[in-house]
Amino acid sequence: MDTKMIGNKIAGARKKINMSQAGLAAHVFVSPQAVGKWERGESLPDIITLNQLAKILGVDLNYFSENQQPPEDVTLYKVTANGEVDQTRQELTDPSAPGELQLLTNFSGSDLVKSDFAGVKAHNSKFNGSALRGSDFARADLTGSSFSGSDIREANFEEANLTDCTLSVNDLTEAHFNKTILVRTEFSRSALTGAKFSNAKLIDVKLTKTDLRQTLFENCVFDGVDFNYSDLSGLCLDKQVFTGVKFHNSALTDVSFNGATLKSVSFRSPYALTNRYYRAIKTIRFDDAMMDKLTYATLKGLGADLSKVTFI
Repeated sequence: MDTKMIGNKIAGARKKINMSQAGLAAHVFVSPQAVGKWERGESLPDIITLNQLAKILGVDLNYFSENQQPPEDVTLYKVTANGEVDQTRQELTDPSAPGELQLLTNFSGSDLVKSDFAGVKAHNSKFNGSALRGSDFARADLTGSSFSGSDIREANFEEANLTDCTLSVNDLTEAHFNKTILVRTEFSRSALTGAKFSNAKLIDVKLTKTDLRQTLFENCVFDGVDFNYSDLSGLCLDKQVFTGVKFHNSALTDVSFNGATLKSVSFRSPYALTNRYYRAIKTIRFDDAMMDKLTYATLKGLGADLSKVTFI
């Protein structure tokens, strides 16, 4: 690999979104000195970090290959002085839909604190390495968009469409997801302390390596959700519905499913079936829960207290 060429491309993409070396370093968990070495061609990021850099800088991974030029900037939204977002339009060539207008958005590295995105339609947008604290995305259609390494604390996603969205390594503390459309949405390695999901149906959603101990779920339906390697310890999931859900490799100590409905739910240990795992399963509460016979048999084999469970 041409380390000098890759370094120049990292520097060029970083400057294009007005991000400092220190800011970029914080998003990929390295020192500013390491970023400086990359940009001077003295060292190279590993492939995992390079992929993360592509997301944060708003470029395709192929951008770092030789002779690949960066795409032209296409700005379709602008932030006004009062923090509102105005939508503009630009006609682009789209072979699949000649003559139509295609909207592209890239907000990576932007300072958009308390911005108003309510009701906008912005498919496949990029919010990587962005400051979005307190922003309003209510009723916005963000299908296929990505949020990576961003500050999204206290953001409002009420009735927003997050179908096929990817949210990784974000701070979503106290964000609100009331009646949010969550289909094939992926949350990974993100902070969700105090975040609230209410009156929502989560379909084929992935919550991977995420700390959910202080996340709030109220009146939700979980259909095909995967909680792989997430920490749910102490979580209250009472009176909610779980169908085809996987609690694989998850921490489940003191989780409450009182009054919940569980059908085709799978539990798998994050380690060997030791006494420690059996003790954790015994702390889960299923009072007045309803479940199908297969889920019941799985939990009974793990030693769960099912004395107050009824069959569906």
